[in-house]
Amino acid sequence: MDFAADGSGFALLADCVVDPDRPETGFCRQRVAVLDRGAERWEQRVSPLPEVRGTDGVSAQLWVVGPGRALIEDGGGEEPRRGWFSADGGRSWRTVDQRPAGRTPDIPAGAALATECATDPGAVSELCAREHLVALSPRDGRRRVLVTQPPLGAHPRPAAVAEPDGSWWVSGVEPLTGLAAVAVSRDAGRSWSVSRLPSPAGAPPWYTKVVVGPDAVYAAEMGELKGGEPVKNPLRALHRSLDGGRTWQRMWTTGPEDEPRSVEGLPVPGPGGRVEIAAQWSGYRSLDGGRTFRELDDGSAYVRRTAAGLLREGSRCRYELTRDGVRWSEFRLACGDDASVGVP
Repeated sequence: MDFAADGSGFALLADCVVDPDRPETGFCRQRVAVLDRGAERWEQRVSPLPEVRGTDGVSAQLWVVGPGRALIEDGGGEEPRRGWFSADGGRSWRTVDQRPAGRTPDIPAGAALATECATDPGAVSELCAREHLVALSPRDGRRRVLVTQPPLGAHPRPAAVAEPDGSWWVSGVEPLTGLAAVAVSRDAGRSWSVSRLPSPAGAPPWYTKVVVGPDAVYAAEMGELKGGEPVKNPLRALHRSLDGGRTWQRMWTTGPEDEPRSVEGLPVPGPGGRVEIAAQWSGYRSLDGGRTFRELDDGSAYVRRTAAGLLREGSRCRYELTRDGVRWSEFRLACGDDASVGVP
Protein backbone atom coordinates (compact mmCIF):
# COMPACT_ATOMS: atom_id res chain seq x y z
CA MET A 1 0.00 0.00 0.00
CA ASP A 2 1.14 3.55 -0.72
CA PHE A 3 -0.35 7.05 -0.75
CA ALA A 4 0.11 10.31 -2.61
CA ALA A 5 0.25 13.66 -0.82
CA ASP A 6 -3.45 14.36 -1.55
CA GLY A 7 -4.54 11.19 0.31
CA SER A 8 -5.25 9.11 -2.78
CA GLY A 9 -3.66 5.69 -2.79
CA PHE A 10 -3.00 2.30 -4.33
CA ALA A 11 -2.74 -1.16 -2.78
CA LEU A 12 -1.74 -4.54 -4.17
CA LEU A 13 -3.93 -7.47 -3.14
CA ALA A 14 -3.66 -11.20 -3.78
CA ASP A 15 -6.10 -14.10 -3.39
CA CYS A 16 -4.18 -17.37 -2.99
CA VAL A 17 -5.36 -20.97 -3.07
CA VAL A 18 -2.91 -23.50 -1.66
CA ASP A 19 -3.14 -27.26 -1.13
CA PRO A 20 -0.57 -28.17 1.58
CA ASP A 21 -0.28 -31.68 0.16
CA ARG A 22 0.27 -30.42 -3.39
CA PRO A 23 1.75 -26.91 -3.18
CA GLU A 24 2.74 -26.99 -6.85
CA THR A 25 -0.98 -26.78 -7.78
CA GLY A 26 -1.54 -23.55 -5.87
CA PHE A 27 -2.09 -20.16 -7.45
CA CYS A 28 -2.55 -16.50 -6.55
CA ARG A 29 -4.72 -13.98 -8.41
CA GLN A 30 -3.34 -10.47 -8.03
CA ARG A 31 -5.49 -7.35 -7.83
CA VAL A 32 -5.18 -3.58 -7.42
CA ALA A 33 -7.27 -1.46 -5.04
CA VAL A 34 -7.40 2.30 -5.63
CA LEU A 35 -8.56 5.13 -3.39
CA ASP A 36 -9.35 8.21 -5.47
CA ARG A 37 -8.94 11.66 -3.97
CA GLY A 38 -11.91 12.44 -1.74
CA ALA A 39 -13.49 9.01 -2.30
CA GLU A 40 -15.26 7.23 0.54
CA ARG A 41 -14.23 3.71 -0.43
CA TRP A 42 -11.43 1.80 -2.09
CA GLU A 43 -12.29 0.41 -5.52
CA GLN A 44 -10.89 -2.68 -7.19
CA ARG A 45 -9.46 -1.99 -10.62
CA VAL A 46 -7.61 -3.89 -13.30
CA SER A 47 -4.22 -5.34 -12.38
CA PRO A 48 -1.42 -5.77 -14.91
CA LEU A 49 0.13 -8.50 -12.78
CA PRO A 50 -0.24 -12.08 -14.02
CA GLU A 51 -1.63 -14.97 -12.01
CA VAL A 52 1.12 -16.60 -9.97
CA ARG A 53 1.30 -20.38 -10.22
CA GLY A 54 2.59 -23.07 -7.89
CA THR A 55 5.13 -22.04 -5.29
CA ASP A 56 6.46 -18.92 -7.04
CA GLY A 57 5.01 -16.54 -4.44
CA VAL A 58 3.97 -12.90 -4.76
CA SER A 59 6.87 -10.46 -5.14
CA ALA A 60 5.52 -7.31 -6.82
CA GLN A 61 6.46 -3.85 -5.56
CA LEU A 62 4.29 -0.74 -5.68
CA TRP A 63 5.42 2.88 -5.99
CA VAL A 64 2.95 5.79 -5.88
CA VAL A 65 4.47 8.67 -7.84
CA GLY A 66 1.86 11.39 -7.50
CA PRO A 67 -1.94 11.63 -7.30
CA GLY A 68 -3.50 8.86 -9.39
CA ARG A 69 -0.10 7.70 -10.62
CA ALA A 70 1.63 4.45 -9.73
CA LEU A 71 4.36 2.11 -10.89
CA ILE A 72 4.24 -1.65 -10.28
CA GLU A 73 7.43 -3.67 -10.63
CA ASP A 74 7.76 -7.45 -10.64
CA GLY A 75 10.58 -9.91 -11.13
CA GLY A 76 14.26 -9.40 -10.49
CA GLY A 77 17.02 -11.85 -9.62
CA GLU A 78 16.74 -14.82 -11.97
CA GLU A 79 13.53 -13.45 -13.50
CA PRO A 80 13.52 -10.47 -15.87
CA ARG A 81 12.27 -7.30 -14.18
CA ARG A 82 9.00 -5.95 -15.56
CA GLY A 83 7.10 -2.74 -14.92
CA TRP A 84 3.68 -1.16 -15.53
CA PHE A 85 2.66 2.49 -15.11
CA SER A 86 -0.77 4.07 -14.62
CA ALA A 87 -1.55 7.79 -14.82
CA ASP A 88 -5.33 7.45 -14.43
CA GLY A 89 -5.87 5.87 -11.04
CA GLY A 90 -5.35 2.28 -12.17
CA ARG A 91 -8.01 2.36 -14.87
CA SER A 92 -5.35 1.47 -17.44
CA TRP A 93 -1.72 0.34 -17.34
CA ARG A 94 1.08 0.36 -19.88
CA THR A 95 4.39 -1.45 -19.83
CA VAL A 96 7.47 0.53 -18.83
CA ASP A 97 11.02 -0.02 -20.01
CA GLN A 98 13.00 -0.86 -16.86
CA ARG A 99 16.27 0.52 -18.21
CA PRO A 100 17.23 4.03 -16.98
CA ALA A 101 16.00 6.75 -19.36
CA GLY A 102 18.89 9.18 -19.09
CA ARG A 103 19.63 11.52 -16.19
CA THR A 104 17.76 14.14 -14.18
CA PRO A 105 19.20 17.15 -12.31
CA ASP A 106 16.60 16.89 -9.54
CA ILE A 107 13.87 14.71 -8.05
CA PRO A 108 10.55 15.75 -9.64
CA ALA A 109 7.55 16.56 -7.44
CA GLY A 110 5.72 13.33 -6.63
CA ALA A 111 8.62 11.09 -7.69
CA ALA A 112 10.00 8.23 -5.64
CA LEU A 113 13.70 7.61 -4.98
CA ALA A 114 15.28 4.18 -5.47
CA THR A 115 18.60 2.57 -6.40
CA GLU A 116 19.79 0.97 -9.62
CA CYS A 117 22.91 -1.08 -10.25
CA ALA A 118 25.41 1.24 -11.94
CA THR A 119 27.79 -1.52 -13.05
CA ASP A 120 25.19 -4.04 -14.26
CA PRO A 121 21.74 -2.44 -14.81
CA GLY A 122 18.96 -4.69 -13.57
CA ALA A 123 21.18 -6.73 -11.23
CA VAL A 124 19.99 -7.20 -7.64
CA SER A 125 21.80 -5.29 -4.90
CA GLU A 126 23.60 -8.36 -3.53
CA LEU A 127 25.25 -8.99 -6.91
CA CYS A 128 26.01 -5.37 -7.75
CA ALA A 129 29.43 -3.81 -7.21
CA ARG A 130 28.11 -0.23 -7.13
CA GLU A 131 24.65 1.32 -7.03
CA HIS A 132 23.40 4.84 -7.71
CA LEU A 133 20.20 6.75 -7.01
CA VAL A 134 17.41 6.94 -9.55
CA ALA A 135 14.18 8.96 -9.54
CA LEU A 136 10.99 7.16 -10.57
CA SER A 137 9.24 9.71 -12.76
CA PRO A 138 5.59 10.69 -12.17
CA ARG A 139 5.41 11.63 -15.85
CA ASP A 140 6.06 8.20 -17.38
CA GLY A 141 7.19 5.83 -14.63
CA ARG A 142 10.73 5.61 -16.06
CA ARG A 143 13.89 5.53 -13.97
CA ARG A 144 16.31 8.43 -14.38
CA VAL A 145 19.73 8.60 -12.76
CA LEU A 146 20.19 11.53 -10.40
CA VAL A 147 23.00 13.78 -11.66
CA THR A 148 24.41 14.58 -8.21
CA GLN A 149 24.96 11.49 -6.07
CA PRO A 150 25.64 11.67 -2.31
CA PRO A 151 29.13 10.36 -1.41
CA LEU A 152 27.97 7.40 0.70
CA GLY A 153 29.87 4.41 -0.60
CA ALA A 154 28.91 1.74 -3.12
CA HIS A 155 25.48 0.92 -1.72
CA PRO A 156 23.50 4.02 -0.67
CA ARG A 157 20.07 3.37 0.82
CA PRO A 158 17.52 6.13 0.09
CA ALA A 159 14.17 6.86 1.66
CA ALA A 160 11.56 6.36 -1.06
CA VAL A 161 9.75 9.66 -0.42
CA ALA A 162 10.60 13.06 1.00
CA GLU A 163 10.00 13.88 4.65
CA PRO A 164 7.24 16.38 5.59
CA ASP A 165 9.69 19.30 5.49
CA GLY A 166 10.65 18.43 1.90
CA SER A 167 14.02 16.92 2.78
CA TRP A 168 15.32 13.74 1.11
CA TRP A 169 17.50 11.35 3.15
CA VAL A 170 19.97 8.64 2.16
CA SER A 171 22.08 6.44 4.42
CA GLY A 172 25.39 4.74 3.75
CA VAL A 173 29.01 4.99 4.86
CA GLU A 174 31.86 7.44 4.56
CA PRO A 175 33.94 5.99 1.71
CA LEU A 176 37.30 6.58 3.43
CA THR A 177 36.41 5.42 6.96
CA GLY A 178 33.54 2.97 6.37
CA LEU A 179 31.67 4.59 9.28
CA ALA A 180 27.89 5.12 9.25
CA ALA A 181 26.76 8.37 7.69
CA VAL A 182 23.62 10.00 6.30
CA ALA A 183 23.07 12.60 3.60
CA VAL A 184 20.24 15.11 3.25
CA SER A 185 19.12 17.21 0.31
CA ARG A 186 16.86 20.22 0.75
CA ASP A 187 16.81 21.18 -2.94
CA ALA A 188 15.27 18.03 -4.46
CA GLY A 189 18.55 16.19 -4.93
CA ARG A 190 20.57 18.96 -6.61
CA SER A 191 23.03 18.96 -3.70
CA TRP A 192 23.69 16.84 -0.60
CA SER A 193 25.09 17.45 2.89
CA VAL A 194 26.73 14.48 4.63
CA SER A 195 27.10 13.92 8.37
CA ARG A 196 28.65 11.05 10.31
CA LEU A 197 26.68 9.26 13.03
CA PRO A 198 28.17 8.66 16.52
CA SER A 199 27.82 4.89 16.14
CA PRO A 200 28.65 2.42 18.91
CA ALA A 201 31.89 0.49 18.58
CA GLY A 202 31.88 -2.86 16.85
CA ALA A 203 30.91 -4.22 13.47
CA PRO A 204 29.69 -1.69 10.91
CA PRO A 205 25.92 -1.16 10.74
CA TRP A 206 23.74 -2.69 8.06
CA TYR A 207 21.97 0.58 7.20
CA THR A 208 20.23 3.55 8.81
CA LYS A 209 16.62 4.78 8.60
CA VAL A 210 15.90 8.49 9.05
CA VAL A 211 12.59 10.11 10.00
CA VAL A 212 11.84 13.81 10.58
CA GLY A 213 9.57 14.86 13.45
CA PRO A 214 8.06 18.19 14.53
CA ASP A 215 11.18 19.29 16.39
CA ALA A 216 13.88 16.65 15.84
CA VAL A 217 15.31 14.23 13.30
CA TYR A 218 15.83 10.59 14.33
CA ALA A 219 18.16 8.02 12.77
CA ALA A 220 17.63 4.34 13.58
CA GLU A 221 20.90 2.48 13.02
CA MET A 222 20.31 -1.18 12.18
CA GLY A 223 22.83 -3.97 12.68
CA GLU A 224 24.00 -7.00 14.58
CA LEU A 225 23.58 -6.89 18.37
CA LYS A 226 25.99 -8.22 20.99
CA GLY A 227 24.46 -10.64 23.48
CA GLY A 228 20.84 -11.33 24.33
CA GLU A 229 18.21 -13.18 22.37
CA PRO A 230 18.37 -12.79 18.59
CA VAL A 231 15.70 -10.48 17.14
CA LYS A 232 14.47 -9.58 13.69
CA ASN A 233 15.31 -6.08 12.44
CA PRO A 234 17.82 -5.38 15.24
CA LEU A 235 18.12 -1.75 16.36
CA ARG A 236 21.78 -1.03 17.05
CA ALA A 237 21.35 2.58 18.16
CA LEU A 238 18.97 5.54 17.96
CA HIS A 239 20.41 8.97 17.17
CA ARG A 240 18.74 12.39 17.39
CA SER A 241 19.52 15.68 15.70
CA LEU A 242 18.11 19.02 16.84
CA ASP A 243 19.67 21.02 14.00
CA GLY A 244 18.30 19.30 10.92
CA GLY A 245 20.95 16.60 10.68
CA ARG A 246 24.08 18.72 10.92
CA THR A 247 25.08 17.15 14.24
CA TRP A 248 23.86 14.01 16.01
CA GLN A 249 23.66 12.66 19.54
CA ARG A 250 23.36 8.95 20.25
CA MET A 251 20.33 8.70 22.55
CA TRP A 252 19.91 4.92 22.80
CA THR A 253 22.46 2.12 22.56
CA THR A 254 20.90 -1.32 22.47
CA GLY A 255 22.16 -3.83 25.02
CA PRO A 256 21.55 -7.53 25.60
CA GLU A 257 18.34 -7.04 27.63
CA ASP A 258 16.80 -3.55 27.77
CA GLU A 259 14.06 -2.93 25.22
CA PRO A 260 13.56 -1.84 22.51
CA ARG A 261 16.09 -4.11 20.77
CA SER A 262 14.49 -3.97 17.32
CA VAL A 263 12.39 -1.64 15.20
CA GLU A 264 9.74 -2.64 12.68
CA GLY A 265 10.04 0.01 9.99
CA LEU A 266 10.52 3.60 11.17
CA PRO A 267 10.44 5.26 14.59
CA VAL A 268 7.44 7.55 15.08
CA PRO A 269 8.56 11.02 16.24
CA GLY A 270 6.23 13.42 17.99
CA PRO A 271 6.60 16.84 19.63
CA GLY A 272 8.59 17.61 22.75
CA GLY A 273 10.99 14.67 22.74
CA ARG A 274 8.29 12.07 22.13
CA VAL A 275 9.30 9.11 19.97
CA GLU A 276 7.75 5.65 19.64
CA ILE A 277 9.40 2.41 18.54
CA ALA A 278 7.43 -0.54 17.19
CA ALA A 279 9.65 -3.49 18.17
CA GLN A 280 9.34 -7.18 17.33
CA TRP A 281 7.01 -8.09 20.19
CA SER A 282 5.72 -4.80 21.59
CA GLY A 283 5.65 -1.04 21.22
CA TYR A 284 7.71 1.42 23.30
CA ARG A 285 7.46 5.15 23.95
CA SER A 286 10.03 7.69 25.03
CA LEU A 287 9.28 11.20 26.27
CA ASP A 288 12.91 12.28 26.52
CA GLY A 289 14.10 11.92 22.94
CA GLY A 290 14.99 8.24 23.18
CA ARG A 291 17.05 8.15 26.39
CA THR A 292 14.51 5.96 28.18
CA PHE A 293 11.51 3.93 27.02
CA ARG A 294 8.45 2.36 28.57
CA GLU A 295 6.43 -0.48 27.08
CA LEU A 296 3.05 0.23 25.49
CA ASP A 297 -0.09 -1.88 25.70
CA ASP A 298 -0.95 -1.90 21.99
CA GLY A 299 1.86 -4.19 20.85
CA SER A 300 3.96 -4.09 17.74
CA ALA A 301 3.26 -2.85 14.21
CA TYR A 302 5.13 -1.96 11.02
CA VAL A 303 5.65 1.74 10.23
CA ARG A 304 6.75 3.36 6.97
CA ARG A 305 6.67 6.79 5.37
CA THR A 306 4.19 7.73 2.67
CA ALA A 307 3.59 11.13 1.08
CA ALA A 308 0.37 11.35 3.14
CA GLY A 309 2.05 10.62 6.49
CA LEU A 310 3.42 7.71 8.48
CA LEU A 311 1.50 4.49 7.81
CA ARG A 312 1.21 1.93 10.61
CA GLU A 313 0.10 -1.64 9.91
CA GLY A 314 -0.92 -3.49 13.06
CA SER A 315 -2.52 -6.46 11.29
CA ARG A 316 -3.00 -7.59 7.72
CA CYS A 317 -6.09 -5.47 7.19
CA ARG A 318 -6.04 -2.69 9.80
CA TYR A 319 -4.02 0.46 9.18
CA GLU A 320 -3.46 3.91 10.68
CA LEU A 321 -2.04 7.16 9.30
CA THR A 322 -0.51 10.07 11.20
CA ARG A 323 1.02 13.40 10.22
CA ASP A 324 2.09 14.56 13.69
CA GLY A 325 3.12 11.31 15.42
CA VAL A 326 0.34 11.63 18.02
CA ARG A 327 -3.08 11.51 16.34
CA TRP A 328 -3.87 8.51 14.16
CA SER A 329 -6.71 7.94 11.72
CA GLU A 330 -7.65 4.27 11.42
CA PHE A 331 -9.02 2.46 8.37
CA ARG A 332 -9.39 -1.11 7.13
CA LEU A 333 -8.75 -2.72 3.77
CA ALA A 334 -9.47 -6.30 2.61
CA CYS A 335 -10.76 -7.53 5.96
CA GLY A 336 -12.45 -10.86 5.30
CA ASP A 337 -14.72 -10.67 2.25
CA ASP A 338 -14.88 -6.88 2.21
CA ALA A 339 -12.03 -5.34 0.19
CA SER A 340 -13.02 -1.68 0.71
CA VAL A 341 -14.41 -1.04 4.17
CA GLY A 342 -12.86 2.26 5.11
CA VAL A 343 -10.61 5.19 4.23
CA PRO A 344 -8.11 7.15 6.32
